[in-house]
Amino acid sequence: MNLYFELLKTPVFSIDNVNKYYNNIESARSAVKRLMKEGMVAKIRNNMYTCISGETGVPVANRFQIASKITPTSHVSHHTAMEYYGITNQVYYDVYVSSKTSFREFEFDGYMYIYVPAKDMEGVESPVFSGGVVITDLERTLVDSIKDMDKISGIEEVVQDISCMNKMREKRILKYLEVISNQFLYQKIGYLLSEYKEQMGLSEDFFDICKSRIGKSKRYLTKDMSSGRYDDEWKLIIPEYIYSMKNGVSEDATV
Repeated sequence: MNLYFELLKTPVFSIDNVNKYYNNIESARSAVKRLMKEGMVAKIRNNMYTCISGETGVPVANRFQIASKITPTSHVSHHTAMEYYGITNQVYYDVYVSSKTSFREFEFDGYMYIYVPAKDMEGVESPVFSGGVVITDLERTLVDSIKDMDKISGIEEVVQDISCMNKMREKRILKYLEVISNQFLYQKIGYLLSEYKEQMGLSEDFFDICKSRIGKSKRYLTKDMSSGRYDDEWKLIIPEYIYSMKNGVSEDATV
């Protein structure tokens, strides 16, 4: 048995995975240490390893596979999920990982893995032929990105991502909104998606449902505002610069 070639079949592995070839945990640890010394295996973090490709000299596991193995409930989310789906072509070096179990942020191979608390696992799936990636589906990714845009992506990036999306399953969006149950999120979703309702294939019923859940509170769409105007339909104060962004022109928020 060639342990390296066996481990190549598992992009991210632990000592327990190695131990199935030895049935002796100390022997398994020694084998991994030997492969690390030979430059054939790299340690990602405690008890997480990946092989180093003999052809390219880089880790076999990609950032999406690593993010999916950090905890039993970890999964790719937010703008990292947007990258996976090809919505954004910009490469980020922060990898956002949602999980019901917290973990200490860490760096590996130039990427920083950042923990995002997950209260539920709705919309989390493992796409076929993904090599073990666990990720929020496109609709949940959209909802989470809008929900947390002041904490993670920023409004400019979120609007840009929305403008690149096509057909969306509105029943799934409504399902995730129901699970999260936040009036402000209904306001933000309704306003931001209304510009792209035909592109996304969203019905008038979808927006009527959102409007019925927003209550009477008037809110700022984003905390990063220098000026704005009031949108009476969604009871939101909207940044002036968002209108040019939605027309495909990116402007700095301070202009």
